[in-house]
This record gives sequence, structure tokens and C-alpha cells, in this order.
Amino acid sequence: MTRTAHQDQFVALVEQHKGILYKAANAFCRDPEDRDDLVQEIVAQLWQAFERFDPRYRFSTWMYRVAMNVAISHSRSESRRARDAESIDAGDLDIRVEENPERDDIRLLHQLIGTLDELNRALIILHLDGHSHDEIAEIMGITSTNVSTRLNRARHKLQHAYDTRYNDTLLEKP
Repeated sequence: MTRTAHQDQFVALVEQHKGILYKAANAFCRDPEDRDDLVQEIVAQLWQAFERFDPRYRFSTWMYRVAMNVAISHSRSESRRARDAESIDAGDLDIRVEENPERDDIRLLHQLIGTLDELNRALIILHLDGHSHDEIAEIMGITSTNVSTRLNRARHKLQHAYDTRYNDTLLEKP
């Protein structure tokens, strides 16, 4: 295969499965600029590893695996950088956000998922994307039983966090 054909094949496959890029980036980055950087990082890693892709397997499964590993590594490095950065008082900023109940629910879900550790966050994202436990196990490199156990625990954590937040909100209202 010529280099151009190889590149064209890569671009076509990434384009076909680009939703994976954005799901991984959204799960691990809150800031839009950081998400864009993470998407570029994932694509760069995919390209570097593309020669080792085994076409006997589904490209989307391989892509998820690479994307999640890059996102987890990115998240860890961002956590270290955030600890070293100075905080700014957001109270001085005039930031107005449109109110939209559906967006608020989605935002809350993303916030709650963001409280999970990297592995559980990746598992929940893959689960919400409709992957079976066996597919998630293959992508993450763990057993299907481990996926089931971890997903169950993660769902309980999310439910508890939601209940705590929702009950606290109810108590605040007059």
C-alpha cells in the first residue's frame, strides 16, 4: 500500500469513528481548548500506532483503547499541572450561562462522571456508548467480570453523588 493510500485509509477510518475522539475528550476535559488539544493528541497517537493496527479486529475497538489510554494519561498530567498552578478568584469574572434544563442535566451527568477515577470514568463512557461488557473488557484490557463489577460500583457511586447533590439542592430552596 502506498503512503498516500495508507494515509487516506487512516483519515477515512478516523473520520468514520470521530465520535470516539470527542467522547474521550469530553469525558476527561472540561475546558474546550483542552478538549481540542486532547483530540489532537489522540489522533497523533493513533497515527503513530496505525502501522501496528491488526485489521482482523474492529478499528473502533482499537481506537477506543488508544483514545482512553491517551485521555487517562492526559488527565493524570493535567492533575499534576493543576496542583502546581495558582488559582484565580472566579468571583471577579462576569460569566453568564444560558439556562437550559436539558443541558443542566447533561452538565450534571458530566460533572458526576468527572468525579470518578480515570478507569471508572472510561468504563462509564464506554457503557453509555452502548458497548457490551465483553467489548469494554477488550478495549480496556480487563476481564468482563471485572467490567461488570466496576460498572456496578461506579453506578452506585454516581447515584449516591446525585442523591447527595440533589438532596442538598432541595434543602437549600426556601
